[in-house]
Amino acid sequence: MTWNRDSSIDVLIPARDEELALPQLLAEIDRTNLRHILVVDNGSSDRTARLAREQGAIVIFCKQAGYGRACLAGMEHMSRNPPDILVFLDGDRSDHPRYIQSLCTPIIEGSHDMVLTSRTLGQAEAGSLTMTQVFGNRLATSLMRFFWNTDYTDLGPFRAIRWDALKALEMNDTNYGWTIEMQIKAACAALRVLEIPVDYRNRIGVSKISGTLSGVIKAGTKIIYTIFKYRLLTRSWRSGRAKVRS
Repeated sequence: MTWNRDSSIDVLIPARDEELALPQLLAEIDRTNLRHILVVDNGSSDRTARLAREQGAIVIFCKQAGYGRACLAGMEHMSRNPPDILVFLDGDRSDHPRYIQSLCTPIIEGSHDMVLTSRTLGQAEAGSLTMTQVFGNRLATSLMRFFWNTDYTDLGPFRAIRWDALKALEMNDTNYGWTIEMQIKAACAALRVLEIPVDYRNRIGVSKISGTLSGVIKAGTKIIYTIFKYRLLTRSWRSGRAKVRS
């Protein structure tokens, strides 16, 4: 299916306690071709929601913590008037929103269904990717390549996908496995996926995942668990075209 250049594009930003980073991120976003920016406040104890509203974003609340849970809450809100293309962007300002157009263009032109960013193919500021993130990315992408013959180089959350393709993936992870679940299911559904290199910068504030030992352990464990879970659930794998439902 080919999208015309009038395709509606929404941006979904899960955020928890990002009052320092989020206003700067929102100020950097070129909204010329965007319909809505939706910020999902994932249980913040600071002014994240208020500052997002002041910057013109739509704000909804998902009090129960979990990155995937926040994404699901945002999608549920959007389902009343869904976009043609949905962009996922973190609220910590580590990603450059100038790549939004580059993410959406291949989808609008009809050549791809999902476009991912690759921090490993681009230029990352010193210290922006920890050694555990680098190792975890390599391990996860290597396992996906072995099991599903994929070409992924990163698990970066900054990505764009056709709404109807995203809904067909039946996403359900509520926390650390969200990004890899999407990539595995995209491979199993034979979506046309593209990775583009992007620059990456140090986030503002401390990461809830890579910034703590418990976060690193929980995220790493969930990612590996998710890989083997979907490997076992793949019943009729043929040349990367079987669809997995969890």
